[in-house]
Amino acid sequence: MTRPLLGAAAAALALTATPALAHFQLAYTPTVVLDAPAQVPMKFIFWHPMENGHAMDMTQPESLVVHFKGEAIDLTDKLTPFTFKAAHNEAQAYEAALPVKRNGDYIVALTPAPYYEESEDIYIQQITKSFLNKGEIPTGWNEPLGLPTEIVPLNKPTNVLAGSTFSGLLLSEGKPVAGAEIEIEYLAAPPDMEANTPGPVTAEPPSGGALVAMTGHDGMFTFGLPKAGFWGFAALGSGPDTEHEGKELSQDAVIWVHAQELP
Repeated sequence: MTRPLLGAAAAALALTATPALAHFQLAYTPTVVLDAPAQVPMKFIFWHPMENGHAMDMTQPESLVVHFKGEAIDLTDKLTPFTFKAAHNEAQAYEAALPVKRNGDYIVALTPAPYYEESEDIYIQQITKSFLNKGEIPTGWNEPLGLPTEIVPLNKPTNVLAGSTFSGLLLSEGKPVAGAEIEIEYLAAPPDMEANTPGPVTAEPPSGGALVAMTGHDGMFTFGLPKAGFWGFAALGSGPDTEHEGKELSQDAVIWVHAQELP
């Protein structure tokens, strides 16, 4: 897996292969469009979701904040650990209930603690965004949050049609990042919210390794979503912080979007 930023790329999208599928910080709840107020359970798992593979132990995240109509709701102290029983191992993950009351967009922003990847001798920190909506009323899903690095969606992330495209704008310290590598994965075995295990596998990994896109000169990328479900996009090494505890840090921006079939 290649993590450092690559040189400037002219193409807005370039699918290539890397040796293995990626680490992905998951921020998951099965239903992202609600029609009534709820305490929405969400699971935060550091995993290899496309291959239903190895899960990594998370330590206490640095922050969990839900953004709604310009208000930042800090839920960091609501995070509780649990054991996720992946297909091949068990790992510590976290969960929290998100209060959804009024109509509009809820942007979930998780900043996990850096994870030490022994095989690469680096730390990985994936600053992750996911989205909920109540009442089908748009109220700011496309607004940046001012995170160190983030992907701003250019399509409504709770309602993308399978077979259409998703576009995002990659920012680092608020500025577009050109020539950045974006790894793309499908959530092939959505977690069972009660059992804390992977659910039934709905897709197999593609041959040739990870799916990769590149941002263009304007920091934008576009990818076609061939299948309904949850898709994750990770911009590797896009953040401003490059070192943690004397070792290299890959500070990544991650976003999860939901694609549905046309009714």
